[in-house]
Amino acid sequence: MATNSKIGTRTPVRVLPHKLKSVSQARKDISDLKRAKALALNAENPNNWALQSLLNNIMDDAHLTSQVGNRKEQVFSSNYGIYLPDGKVDPKGSLWVQTSETTPIFIETILDSLYYGYSIAELNYSTDGQLFAMDLPRMNAIPQKGIWLPDYHNQTEAINYRELKEFGNWIFEFNKINLGKEYLGLLVKAIVHVLFKRFAQSCWSELCEIYGIPPRWMKTNTQDPAMLNRADQMMKDMGAAAYFIIDETEELQFAQGVNTNGDVYRNLMTVCNNEMSLLVSGAIIGQDTKYGSNNKDQSAQEMLWLKVQADMRDVQTMYNTRIIPALVRHGILQEGSLFKFEKAEDINKLMEMVIKLLGYYDIDPAWIYDKFGIEVKDKKVLNADEASSQNNRKLKAELPANFFD
Repeated sequence: MATNSKIGTRTPVRVLPHKLKSVSQARKDISDLKRAKALALNAENPNNWALQSLLNNIMDDAHLTSQVGNRKEQVFSSNYGIYLPDGKVDPKGSLWVQTSETTPIFIETILDSLYYGYSIAELNYSTDGQLFAMDLPRMNAIPQKGIWLPDYHNQTEAINYRELKEFGNWIFEFNKINLGKEYLGLLVKAIVHVLFKRFAQSCWSELCEIYGIPPRWMKTNTQDPAMLNRADQMMKDMGAAAYFIIDETEELQFAQGVNTNGDVYRNLMTVCNNEMSLLVSGAIIGQDTKYGSNNKDQSAQEMLWLKVQADMRDVQTMYNTRIIPALVRHGILQEGSLFKFEKAEDINKLMEMVIKLLGYYDIDPAWIYDKFGIEVKDKKVLNADEASSQNNRKLKAELPANFFD
């Protein structure tokens, strides 16, 4: 097994350390997006921490999370294995990738590079000597320059991770930022829609508060502290609605706003959700219940499946070119091993074909059991007496009930 000076001892040691820092939970707006993109696209001194922090923030949106999850989970639910150069399955290698905790982490890390622009993962040994992988925080990485920052606010301690001897053996990079055309990740295009959706939700909640609990006001002598305190206490005792206390000589009026039940906010949120669906899934799936149809959802699912297949090809390419060579050097897999997803089959259509072929060809019962889980036995051969009795019962069942009367 290949070793190195830092991890070859089979003890958990970090090659690319990072300092945990508090993350601001302040409200985000379009100015934060512009500032973050300017930092990431700076040709001389790029920095990605602000943009990655914003991407992590928008993933709190339930709709966006569900769309990304739907696309990822179809990849995770597919069967995969290790194949030898002769095209046969490697049972030992397949068992390792199917049971090892490193495989789902690597697959998700590769998939996340599409959404976040890049991902960096690191192999390590646990305390019990088991190999495991972990996804490193993107805020500390600057793949535009091949730099890792233990503290992303301090660039004086930068590490050129691509020049480390562990790179390619213990450290793996899945980078789509360098594809050009200022590509910073698919989720960057969703930031605006999430921010507008949050704005609409906030305004709608305020509208509900105004309609549900209208504000109150009281006139009193505000120059008298006793009367002012008494009025304040009265308003507090009357409930939790917003209230105002004005002087007897003052006048308070409310401007007449647009009379709405929130349709303007609902429409804005619907547009934002639809845009996020189109961005991730390529179609609006199961959301438009008012004008939806089975055919519409069927075509939308087919579009999503095309994107999932593209994700599978991407995972296969990255796994075979970057991860498999390292696992071979570690002695886990054989030379020439290939990671492949099994070809997906439409079980319903396959069953229809089997039923049509039964009248012309003999089909192996063992294959039917393995494919559909249906236990098939040879048809019982009847002797002459049993066949005659069975035909009589069948004929009697087909005759009218009063035929023998």
